[in-house]
Amino acid sequence: QVQLVESGGGLVQAGGSLRLSCTASGRTFSRYAMGWFRQAPGKEREFVAAISRSSGASTYYADSVKGRFTISRDNAKNTVYLQMNSLKPDDTAVYYCAADDSIVVVTTSGGYDYWGQGTQVTVSS
Repeated sequence: QVQLVESGGGLVQAGGSLRLSCTASGRTFSRYAMGWFRQAPGKEREFVAAISRSSGASTYYADSVKGRFTISRDNAKNTVYLQMNSLKPDDTAVYYCAADDSIVVVTTSGGYDYWGQGTQVTVSS
């Protein structure tokens, strides 16, 4: 069982930056591939970024955030990060982190076993 807690959301102007954090409970954080998803009002939850287990050597991004967002992990702190730069109003959503006990990194929400409660990100124009 893994519990995930996100933090770092807030209100920012377009062009600004935020860094989201997701801290996991337990001693086996490194065995999980981690993902970030987001859900805007009236829309389905969508993939944002993912990072492979262990060293996090592999990362994946949605086309909409590629070049602006960076996912990383610190296994010593049981934490995965999402650095978001050049934010746009379209990035406004609740952001969720998720954990998947799998070697294969997936980009669909159904592939993840554990979810955090979400953190709101609002980008004003």
